[in-house]
Amino acid sequence: MISTSVQKVNHETGAARTTLLRTHAHAFCQSLLSAPPPRELLSQHFIPDSKDRKPTIFEHGPSWATSRLPFLGREFIGVDECEKYFTVLSETLKMKLSKGSFPSVDGFVVDAEKNEVCVVGKGRFESVSTGRSWEEQFSYVLGGWDEQGKLGNWHIWADPLSAWVALGEEDIEGWGKGEHRSLGM
Repeated sequence: MISTSVQKVNHETGAARTTLLRTHAHAFCQSLLSAPPPRELLSQHFIPDSKDRKPTIFEHGPSWATSRLPFLGREFIGVDECEKYFTVLSETLKMKLSKGSFPSVDGFVVDAEKNEVCVVGKGRFESVSTGRSWEEQFSYVLGGWDEQGKLGNWHIWADPLSAWVALGEEDIEGWGKGEHRSLGM
């Protein structure tokens, strides 16, 4: 049987870790509202490269979509590759996030045992090539945190179908190039 004092220490340690992860995840998401250059963003919020660990970004999506969305479905591992993720993304899409894109700090769900934070956000995205834009919701799972609250891995689930359609050169009935469409948000 675990003593009451050990349980209390574990609870206090868990609560402190939960607070650390929640506040650092919130700070990271807030930094995306007016993101600094990728290298600076990575150094502020992600673990550095080391022989044991490297930061990782992975945006989930179907492999068939990578011809238009080359940032989908592959791991960007290490600071240089993570920086490349932002470059490839910005060559394809413009991300427009506002103050209301993320919930308050209490809206970030923490699993301290798994060392993960989950959050749902929303934003407006625009195709660089066609100018078509849409609003969508997306989910982040932020994990692999170090002891200081630096992020190890960022998993993204977004709306690749809307992005795929928006980037296409073909005519789309009711969604002209340069037009915004609300897709059910």
